Amino acid sequence: MNKILTLLLLLAFSAGIAVAQEEPIPPKRSRAVKVGLFGGYTPGWLFVDVKPVNEFLLGGKGAALQESGVFMTGGAGAIYIMFLPNVRVGGMGMTGSIKSTSLDLAGIRRDAEYHVGFGGVTIEYVWPVMEHLDIALGTSLGGGGADLTLRQSNGGTNTWTSEQAILGDWNAGTAGNVTRVLSGAFFVAVPSLYVEYALLGWLGLRLGASYVAMIVPSWEVDGNYDLLGVPSGVSGRGFMLQAGVLVGTF
Repeated sequence: MNKILTLLLLLAFSAGIAVAQEEPIPPKRSRAVKVGLFGGYTPGWLFVDVKPVNEFLLGGKGAALQESGVFMTGGAGAIYIMFLPNVRVGGMGMTGSIKSTSLDLAGIRRDAEYHVGFGGVTIEYVWPVMEHLDIALGTSLGGGGADLTLRQSNGGTNTWTSEQAILGDWNAGTAGNVTRVLSGAFFVAVPSLYVEYALLGWLGLRLGASYVAMIVPSWEVDGNYDLLGVPSGVSGRGFMLQAGVLVGTF
């Protein structure tokens, strides 16, 4: 009986060694539960509606902005929280602008710059589709704004004393240079869907789509004076396509 038991133990030990030799060292990583953290560069293209802004500019002898969208640049990062499998939290921020210029027969130049920016905290759930390939769905909550900077110049020479005279007896029609900044602050929510692929264990790529929602606006002129009567369509909201180059653990 002891001989048979000893033989069985030897066979079991030999089989265990054989199985262990077949497993890779280190073992193949499981994609069932995501772990790690990352950060990177996340550009995008925001299809913002600038028609109400263009109506404003054309009515003031300015030039219309392009209506094809705004190139956005920014970054994002996140870390997986272990007590909620495949859930990650982080942050993101993006900014972009478009410009237009007009020059009339009197030599008056009018410049307009429409700037959109936003950022916030992100929370996302990730589905591991296969090794290296994930789908992420989530949203960002935070704040942002849309600024319209208006500049007018008659091409004259600027001097210290002329600027003093303008301050003492302001006349926008005779001032050499005039700049006004119309600023809107918003609460921002950005629901997003991403497809992410890990090229390497530390390098990943992202493609995605988002909708930038901007609500509860507050408008000011030059950061000091309230601005009333701004059309509701003047904001940075719109559909956005995104890409990303991410560095971390995947």
